Amino acid sequence: MEKFKVRFVPLGGIVGVTKNLYVYELYLDDKLKDILIIDCGIGFPLEKELGVDFVIPDISYLQDKKDKIRALLLTHGHEDHIGALPYLYDSLGRPPVYASKLTSVFVENKFKENKQRITVTRVDFEKVYSFGDFRASFVKMTHSIPDTTHIIIGSPIGSFYHGPDFKLDLTPPYGSPPDFYKIVKSGKDGILCLLSDCLGAERPGLTLSESIVGQTFEDEMRKTKGKFIMTTFSSNISRIRQCVEAAIKFNRKIFFLGRSMKQNSQLAAEIGYLPVPEKLIGREEELIKLPPNKVCLIAAGSQGQYGSALSKLADKQNQYTRIKPGDKIIFSSDPIPGNENEVYGVIEDLVAQGADVVYSDIADQLHSSGHGNQEDLKFLIRFTNPAYFIPIGGTIRHQKQYENLAEGLGYDKSKVFSLNEGETIWFDGGKAYKGQEVETKNIYVDAYGVGDVGNIVLRDRKTISSEGVVFSFVIIDKTGRLVARPKIVSRGFVFEKGEEKLYNDALFLIEKVMKPKGGKILELNHIKREIIDNLEGFFFKERGRRPLIVAEIVQL
Repeated sequence: MEKFKVRFVPLGGIVGVTKNLYVYELYLDDKLKDILIIDCGIGFPLEKELGVDFVIPDISYLQDKKDKIRALLLTHGHEDHIGALPYLYDSLGRPPVYASKLTSVFVENKFKENKQRITVTRVDFEKVYSFGDFRASFVKMTHSIPDTTHIIIGSPIGSFYHGPDFKLDLTPPYGSPPDFYKIVKSGKDGILCLLSDCLGAERPGLTLSESIVGQTFEDEMRKTKGKFIMTTFSSNISRIRQCVEAAIKFNRKIFFLGRSMKQNSQLAAEIGYLPVPEKLIGREEELIKLPPNKVCLIAAGSQGQYGSALSKLADKQNQYTRIKPGDKIIFSSDPIPGNENEVYGVIEDLVAQGADVVYSDIADQLHSSGHGNQEDLKFLIRFTNPAYFIPIGGTIRHQKQYENLAEGLGYDKSKVFSLNEGETIWFDGGKAYKGQEVETKNIYVDAYGVGDVGNIVLRDRKTISSEGVVFSFVIIDKTGRLVARPKIVSRGFVFEKGEEKLYNDALFLIEKVMKPKGGKILELNHIKREIIDNLEGFFFKERGRRPLIVAEIVQL
């Protein structure tokens, strides 16, 4: 008799909040038959990961299984759910991709930017899709971006409710409320496991509706005598639209700042999600001529990202406008866990220039979280009534609080699986248990490529930033003897002109290393290693610092 079982493999997003990528595997008689992938997003680097633009999931585990991938389903258009797709799509074998309308527009534009092509199937919410022996239907859901979905995944052993980033917003400013009928019906039909957003598990009550923010924008704009500046995620079209509507009401010209903000706003406008009178959209060079009380800036960079439109305003790097007393800046998003230092740093710089900066620590209703509070999470639990739970999209502490919520509703804590990235769960015969861990690592992306930034590179960048770098240049002949005296150049270590003795002593050290030992010519890599070791020890002894040492040997 044939026997099916399912394995859940989180390759990202499970405890890191971002970089979401989840894998469902269907096995028949212990042989892998079908794979379904949900989301493919980027993560944000930590401060210590110097020079890294973003992080993407490690899909090494899937490389020999590409022929089993039946589809890739996207839940919504935020970067941490779609941003890695252009970098990983070919490596995944270019599977069929399914998404809602706005999400598909964002994805197709990303590929166009990267000179790639993709066709995304826009989902029909009334349809049940078949992917091998998996089935999938999309559920209308509310979040901080229009066209957000949840996904009900059917399999021969039971159904899974995949419920990332959501809140139960009964009065969304645009679009439909959650499809409660479909959610409740899925629970009546039977849900084997609920995979639920847990980022709001620490906050009591229900999450505020997105629509409250629009009134806040109006109230704040009415009181603002200078420029009105709002920053949020560039994919948060609902929030952007509410700010635009307030600007129209107060006859302020609207300026979108930042490449992603301009692009996403234009795409949303093209499909009717962001109606803006053309005469009220300004070009940045017009800012020089307009009075401040006629200006509304909508800027990318709410997470304090270096080089973003908002950080350029904070650093006085925008060539067309400056922050002045009387300007008001609204942070209409909360910092992603781990980004707090960057966000508060930008706020400090803006306040120092005389701006009135308003953010969620000091004012309410500037931002309605896109993630459900405890009561939202409890409602989804009650509606779906699953046999098992996997909290996703939070941190370890959020997972722990979600366990407590489930226990408070009468579920056994043993039914809640709080996982780390790469940890797996088997579903077999109505039971669930932990499986073998899949090895994963961060794949770093910088301006020069994907995956070229490893731990050694990060360590070197960290050293350069704090200790400096010293370059030593040695020219030798074919016998290994010095042709000329070595040279030393440093950056960020000590001032060379005031340290002649230090550098002369360092040159003597190099010359000592280069002297033939018993007539034997040393191998070049060995010489390099000796130079580096000697200089590292010497500089630490003399100055108490360990600069990065780069030794270059040229053989004539």
